[in-house]
Parts: sequence; structure tokens; C-alpha cells
Amino acid sequence: MQTRKLGTSGLEVSALGLGCMGMSFSYGPPKDKQEMIGLLRAAVERGITFFDTAEVYGPYTNEELVGEALEPFRGRVVIATKFGFNLHPDGKPGWTGLNSRPERIRQAVEGSLKRLRTGVIDLLYQHRVDPEVPIEDVAGTVKDLIREGKVKHFGLSEAGVGTIRRAHAVQPLAALQNEYSLWTRTPEKEVIPTLEELGIGLVPYSPLGKGFLTGKIDENARFDTTDFRHILPRFAPEALKANQALVRLLAAIGEKKGATPAQIALAWVLARKPWMAPIPGTTKLARLEENIGSLAVELAPDDLRDITSAASAIKVEGARYPEHIEKMTGI
Repeated sequence: MQTRKLGTSGLEVSALGLGCMGMSFSYGPPKDKQEMIGLLRAAVERGITFFDTAEVYGPYTNEELVGEALEPFRGRVVIATKFGFNLHPDGKPGWTGLNSRPERIRQAVEGSLKRLRTGVIDLLYQHRVDPEVPIEDVAGTVKDLIREGKVKHFGLSEAGVGTIRRAHAVQPLAALQNEYSLWTRTPEKEVIPTLEELGIGLVPYSPLGKGFLTGKIDENARFDTTDFRHILPRFAPEALKANQALVRLLAAIGEKKGATPAQIALAWVLARKPWMAPIPGTTKLARLEENIGSLAVELAPDDLRDITSAASAIKVEGARYPEHIEKMTGI
């Protein structure tokens, strides 16, 4: 397995990580726990060392799953988790609002340490920027947690460049986690140049477009209410139909390269910058192996230029998120 360093932080991870959210949250009912433990351990056996979870996934159950599955490999893996929400007191899925007050960060970290069965969190992200709490207070709290030995590295998720700069000035950021793929290229305008300037890594989540870029979701797909894609404008019937053009492009390139659409989509992200480590999620071993296969797909500069140019000519229909969720990004 190839490895990559996230910016200049020194944090080294497998070039491809594994997003664990869908094992317990968001993409339909929670999957069988023992099956998911087996999948997580199979990922380690195949060289993946970078695993992504969060307090809000479940809530709590995804961290518990990751903690149990990876406990035997703790010295070999990097586990990233996140804070930043007020959770329902009765443990219901979802959240009641943003909360990155220092005391809430500390409470979240203590809970995450227990659930992940570890003495230190390798990479701790603020899940979403809280406009009610100065980012300097957030970064300062994480800086203190790093001094105390409870956290190794600090990251942000879906933050804008102003917030990134202010946080980085207080406690250097190892990584920013943002949605980035062939159908979500917004970070290219301001965020990616800023990360390059500051020496911060990018961890692209949903590099397969929440499953769409695999080519397995056709225009007739419908999503259950337990699958959060049912509320996403980009997965509405008319958008699914229009956006098939992007999948057809990936399939055509894949035919030439002997690769699947998913492998081309991941290879494209991997080829963008050497300090990017995407974290596609899956609950199936065959998909995990397919994703790992993207590391063997070679895209020459001409290939990259052709793919990027062709994708730019395709208008992606539908917003990423409903307006109330989109408002929490890019602050």
C-alpha cells in the first residue's frame, strides 16, 4: 500500500483511507456489527491504515465499532474522529445544533477516547464550523488537548479559507476534510491553493459522489427514508437522470484503462495532489478491493487533462445538500 503525508504535519497515512460512517449511519439501517468488524480488519490486512469516524455517526455506535475492530491493530492505524454537534440526549440519530464550546470539545474527546479504546486520538476534526464560537477558542482548546497527550493532530471539516487561516495560526492544521470529487470541485477555487500554501493535507470525503460515481445508481434509483440521500437534491430523480453523463464519461475512460468508473474517479482524485488521501466508504469487501485497485490505475498528464476537461463540460444538476445543511459549510 502506498502512503502519503498530510501536508507538512508529518502525519503519514495509507494513500487510500476508509470512511466508516455508512457502516452504522446515514446509508440505510446499521449493518451487521460482526460483518463490519470483519471488513475493517480486512482493510488493515490489505494495507489501509487510515480510518474515519465521528461522534455523531450513530451517534456513538460507529466509534464503538471502529474502536472494537481496530483495537488489535492500534499501533498500526490512524483513526480520525470529529466533534462539533449537540446530540439528542436520548441517543436518537442526528443532532440538535452545532456546539464547539471548549467544554463540549473536552466532553466529546473523553467520550471518543473511551469508545475508540485508545489513549490518544490521532486526528481530531471540528466536524462543522460553529459560528457562535471563535475558531481561535476551538483551536486553542485542541492545542491544550495536544499538550495533554489526548490528541496528536488537529483538523477542520468543510471550513472556508478565512477560518482555516485563523485556526492554523493558533494550532497548525494537519488536514482539512472536504467533499471533493469529479462532481464536487468547489475546493479547487480557493481551498486547495490555500492548503498548498500552508502545508495542510486534504482528506476528500465522498470521492465517489456518495456512490453515484460508481455507476451502480441509475436514473430510476429511489432511496429509503433511512438513507440520507433521499433528501439530497443531487439524488432527486431529474438530477439522477441528468448526471448520468458524468458516469458515462468515467465508464468510457475506464474501458480504455481496464478499470471501473469508481476506480477512474478515485484515480483522478489521487492524481490531483500527493498530499490528498481520499476516504471512500463501503460496507462490502468486493467494493473495498475495487477501491484499492484504483491505486494501480495510471493516469498520465494527458489523461488527467482530458478527464478534467470533459468533466468540466458536464453541468452537474442539483445541490450537494439541502439549504439548511449547506449553510453549515464553508464558514
